[in-house]
Amino acid sequence: MNKKYIALLSVLFLVSCASTTPPRSPENMCDILNEKPDWGIALEKTRDKWGAPPQIVLSILYQESSFKHDAKPPKDYFLGIIPMGRVSSAYGYPQAKDEVWGDYKKENQLSFVSRDNFADAVDFVGWYMHKSQSVNGTSKWDAYHQYLNYHEGWGGYSRGTYHSKGWLLNVAKKVQQRAEQYGAQYMSCRVSL
Repeated sequence: MNKKYIALLSVLFLVSCASTTPPRSPENMCDILNEKPDWGIALEKTRDKWGAPPQIVLSILYQESSFKHDAKPPKDYFLGIIPMGRVSSAYGYPQAKDEVWGDYKKENQLSFVSRDNFADAVDFVGWYMHKSQSVNGTSKWDAYHQYLNYHEGWGGYSRGTYHSKGWLLNVAKKVQQRAEQYGAQYMSCRVSL
């Protein structure tokens, strides 16, 4: 009995680890969805619920966490040597901070969601994109400006805080280019998925 129980726990552990590992080919949306079909299902649910294009959601997640389920920002150090905690509360696939994650949960009446769960992270990004359109008029098909909303927050975006951040504008261009690449790939493979 104990051997069967241990074997079952081992299999469950391996399955849970496999589902949280980043995709082997993160530059190709078709390869990602073939490797992780449950990700495709989550992306399509988010598209249907929030109107968020899957390729843009995926591009934002790639930029934020490189698809690492437990991604965290770097630690902050006092005098360069004494650890003082993380530079922000951002966590998981979407790198969502505690406050905005709490807003998402409250607004959608959700209790059991987690930033390290891909489906929950995708739903969060879809919600965020939907709010960016409502608050700032940013089209859900505009990956560049959606990412600037995502990074700066709705208030920061409306104040134009990104204008003085050349590095951020370059990152937003990367997100847009990746979304365009993912979009072309997605069109070619979604029929076969």
